[in-house]
Amino acid sequence: MNTTLGQRHLVHLRFQLPEQPHPDLLTDLKQLLEQITPKVQMVPPDSAILDVTGAIRFWERDAASLARLTQLRTAAHHGLRTAAATAPTLMLAAMACALTPPGQLTTIDPTATRSFLRPRPVRELPGIGPRTARLLTDYGLHTIGDLADTPLLTVQRLLGASTGRTLHDRAHGRDLRAVNPQPTARSTSAEHRFPHDELRPERHRQALLALTDHLGYQLRTTGQATARLTITVRYADSSTTTRQQALAEPSNHTANLARTAYDLYGKLGLQRARVRSITVRCEQLMDAARATEQLSLDPHRTNVVLAEGAIDALNRRFGPGTVRSAATYGRLG
Repeated sequence: MNTTLGQRHLVHLRFQLPEQPHPDLLTDLKQLLEQITPKVQMVPPDSAILDVTGAIRFWERDAASLARLTQLRTAAHHGLRTAAATAPTLMLAAMACALTPPGQLTTIDPTATRSFLRPRPVRELPGIGPRTARLLTDYGLHTIGDLADTPLLTVQRLLGASTGRTLHDRAHGRDLRAVNPQPTARSTSAEHRFPHDELRPERHRQALLALTDHLGYQLRTTGQATARLTITVRYADSSTTTRQQALAEPSNHTANLARTAYDLYGKLGLQRARVRSITVRCEQLMDAARATEQLSLDPHRTNVVLAEGAIDALNRRFGPGTVRSAATYGRLG
């Protein structure tokens, strides 16, 4: 058993599920895996992540042996073959597991992070979609190693400040995300109730911005992104109208959420409607690290994302809502 103080040991599992699995199968699998370690995060539709760092001493086995134990127990209790990978970060474990056939195990030692990542095609790095991959290869960056060797400022000029820094860090194998044992919510929502029935469209839009500002911050702080937005408008007679729309790409940026919410509001075609409340719901939530971001050469968008990060840092320090969009200040109603 070889462990290093401060080093994390993560196991990524991918189950070979039947075409029509039992609705409770993932719940049963989670309970089985929790017999190995309480730190289990299910990743629908067919995967799970285990943090076995604290379980190594209890079981007196290394991470690879615990991964094999989970494969054996999964096969014995549920008849499922499982691909498994161990690594010191969530990203590396997921990438290695994706390359592992069912029934096999891949182990990425911390000292092998560089040799594993560098030769891989740049398109395999989480967060890089087809358009970004084409841009990078057009500039001669064909592998993850090429991206890692490129100066950060150059990558940021190509991809934008926020996306460039994130992907540059990932190219170097840096990933500080932790296993979250809590089930990932499928949706999250926020509602604004006007103090009186509101007719003015500018107040409706102000409420939409405040709601998406709140939801965007919530998604970013929990490491999630949404793929679909729904707005529900309740009128003075208690009737409601609901519209939904898929985002162009999964996102947690307030500007993207607000733009979609405004589009949905515009489609309602309200004419002097007396609105009592507006609800915005983010649906089809996913891990933000698995979402790809469309490239933008718009410097204004880049500056907005940078400002968003600074605002989030201030709100984490002084409390949510301390700093927010200027248009949301003032009386909402």
